[in-house]
Amino acid sequence: MSGDDASGDLEVTSSVVVPAAALQWRFSRSSGPGGQGVNTADSRVELSVAPVSLPGLTDAQRSRLAQRLGDRLVDGVLTIAASEHRQQLRNREAARARLAAALRAALAPPAPPRRRTKPTRGSEERRIEAKKQRGQLKRQRGSWD
Repeated sequence: MSGDDASGDLEVTSSVVVPAAALQWRFSRSSGPGGQGVNTADSRVELSVAPVSLPGLTDAQRSRLAQRLGDRLVDGVLTIAASEHRQQLRNREAARARLAAALRAALAPPAPPRRRTKPTRGSEERRIEAKKQRGQLKRQRGSWD
């Protein structure tokens, strides 16, 4: 990132960089502790970006973003809010870090399919033995005639 962490282009991966012009910032008053400063300072930050329309993405990356972020997108826009710090600058840095992490996770290639394997003989024997012990325990619970 550049010297000023709260502005400028946002590097998601080595090949994907969100230009600063694509980021939209909104500031509002935060709730929670902070005394009188909460009533005057706009320390809450909302960072929005339309991830599917970012420049430089491949079609596969665009479809992956749309699929994985689908439930978080509102009209194609992903919004991250940060209000955990009292200073606006620290909230801006937190929002940028969370946005980069969300985009990085959505862009990650899918995991290779799992190869099915047979359970080992030992694991099957342990499972059967546990079932027998459980059945024995239940048989001992019989009526108290």
